[in-house]
Amino acid sequence: LAGARADVNPDEVASVLWKYFTELGSNAKETVDQLQQAEITKQLNTLLETKLQSANLYAEDLQRRLVPFATQLQARLAQDSQRLKEQIRQELAELRAKLAPYADEVHQQISTNIRQLQAKMSPYAEELRSQVDRGAGELQRVLEPYATELRDRLQDNAESIQASLSPYADRLQQQIDSGVETLKERLTPLADELKAQVGQSVEELRRGLSPYAQEVQDRLNRQLESLTAQMERAAEELRARLAASSEELRAQLSPLAQELRQVAGSDAESLRQRLAPLAQQLDERVGQTLEAFRQQAAPFGEAFGRQLVERLEEVRGKLDSGTAGVEDHLELLEKEVRDKVAAFLSTTQPAEN
Repeated sequence: LAGARADVNPDEVASVLWKYFTELGSNAKETVDQLQQAEITKQLNTLLETKLQSANLYAEDLQRRLVPFATQLQARLAQDSQRLKEQIRQELAELRAKLAPYADEVHQQISTNIRQLQAKMSPYAEELRSQVDRGAGELQRVLEPYATELRDRLQDNAESIQASLSPYADRLQQQIDSGVETLKERLTPLADELKAQVGQSVEELRRGLSPYAQEVQDRLNRQLESLTAQMERAAEELRARLAASSEELRAQLSPLAQELRQVAGSDAESLRQRLAPLAQQLDERVGQTLEAFRQQAAPFGEAFGRQLVERLEEVRGKLDSGTAGVEDHLELLEKEVRDKVAAFLSTTQPAEN
């Protein structure tokens, strides 16, 4: 049970709840009652079944506690929505008023932080592009001998080709899987480093602004916490995009092995006729697939850097104008959901056997 408890990630549970709340908010009023219990129970059950398959007692207890908690939280958020929106507006207005005597210095401090962030992100973006290119190039070199071997096999008799084609396809698939996993292992640490750099950048901004905002430090901290949450979410999205691109690469290369297995089941007369085009096209198709992967994944680092800069520029604009938008409201609501879920899970005890 202790191991199962460790598998319950508060962020994942909070993401399910937040997704549910935001989707529910977009539905017509008359559908709320029907969706409220059934949909949230279904989503929570799916999450908990995935994470706690080996600890049914704890899963059942957590479900029993968490579903009522979630529905109560929804009602609380609906009641507090206007209050939180007004709180954000007031905090930003007070921040702007308190920072007004130092407006130029604050603006310059944030601008400096933006330039520093751009300078820090540039090497990471280049390294990510380099690792994508290097990983794709290595995978292409590893797969090249398979094309040569397949062309050589065309010189054998049909029976020999047929007998060896399925094992060949299996080896090809294993090499594709191994290459993709190696590529993911190259890229994941970069995403982790970028996430660490996010926290460092926000902390530097906090220190840079502290001399100007001592009287309203709590309000400024809430804005910076919201900024941190946005940036960390962007870092997690980057990690997910890199993983998804790697898996997409696997999905695009794997049909090559599947086609060879299908050819292996052909009769001897049509075997060569079907195999010859595959043998000639194998290296070309691998090259095209890997080049498409490069074109897709290599710019992720630059896009991530631009996204972080945009977030900082938005903060600068809020402090300059003292105005808040819908996004501020939703960010604070989401942060409250995540805090409440984390606190709830930290106090939930597993059911006794």
